[in-house]
Amino acid sequence: MKPPSRPYHHGNLRQELLRAAEAALEARGVQDLSLRELSRELGVSHASPQRHFATKQDLIDALAIMGFERLSSVVGKAAEARGQDFKARLTKAANAYVGFALKHPALFALMFEAKRRPGMRPELRTALMAAFSHVPKILQEGQEAGKIVAGDPHSLALTLGAALHGLVAMSIEGKIRGTSLKAVVPKTVQHVLTGLNTNKT
Repeated sequence: MKPPSRPYHHGNLRQELLRAAEAALEARGVQDLSLRELSRELGVSHASPQRHFATKQDLIDALAIMGFERLSSVVGKAAEARGQDFKARLTKAANAYVGFALKHPALFALMFEAKRRPGMRPELRTALMAAFSHVPKILQEGQEAGKIVAGDPHSLALTLGAALHGLVAMSIEGKIRGTSLKAVVPKTVQHVLTGLNTNKT
């Protein structure tokens, strides 16, 4: 007997593809992502994903967009921290950033690889800009309070971002031992703020 054909639809196929792709990404890496394999896993025809992702690159870009949207949500919630001063909020935002990166290392790496690729699509740029909008806002509040030096807060945020990104890379590579990043991140934020302090000599 001829086996039944696989269904063309699978509920919310786009979200199911992204969910399965993220799991495959974290388990096996981006090089092994395959729309055909994801179709087989979800029990749909090989042609079904093309309605949502014409190519593997389209899927990768969608994963990166999803990642930046999640990162924005996580850091944004931490940055709100009502009733706390800008230093406490900055530390919470930094911890949220590092926590996300360590929880989703393969997705985090894919996000930044997409960031470096020429010809970034507008949706990806929008998600990226939103994710990195929270720290400059906190720094601007510190400037308005006279706690840190004047200047473009987005440029100042790059200093902290570079430090945190370096900590994440060192942690993933096993170069930070004998202490947790929960202890290192607040010290890193303090070092950056000391450098930006308006009262330093």
